[in-house]
Amino acid sequence: MRKVELLAFVCAFALTFSTVALAKTKNEGSFDLAQAASLGSTQLQPGHYKAEWTGTNNGTVNVAVMQHGKTVATAKAELKPLANRPAYNAVTLQTLPNHQNRIQEIDFGNRKDALVLSGAAS
Repeated sequence: MRKVELLAFVCAFALTFSTVALAKTKNEGSFDLAQAASLGSTQLQPGHYKAEWTGTNNGTVNVAVMQHGKTVATAKAELKPLANRPAYNAVTLQTLPNHQNRIQEIDFGNRKDALVLSGAAS
């Protein structure tokens, strides 16, 4: 009888642990570009994109930008805490000396943090 109780406890613990491990929050958001802009060394054309990032929430993260389910660019970024959730998604562009645009920051309407992109590709 003791072995059955021990086995039931181990199974319950394993199930709980695996559920917690799978329940992590997704670090992703969508954004639209109205004009061409670079992200790292990649020139992105106007369109709809999805960003996914991994890394610690208090340091540098690795960002993958996807379009139509395929990764089209990668870069490093810092997560910047925002005082309030933005009402909508927004992309801040920086105009470079060569008159091209570079993505500087992406704010997501459903998050209290923004991605501040670095200038180099990862």
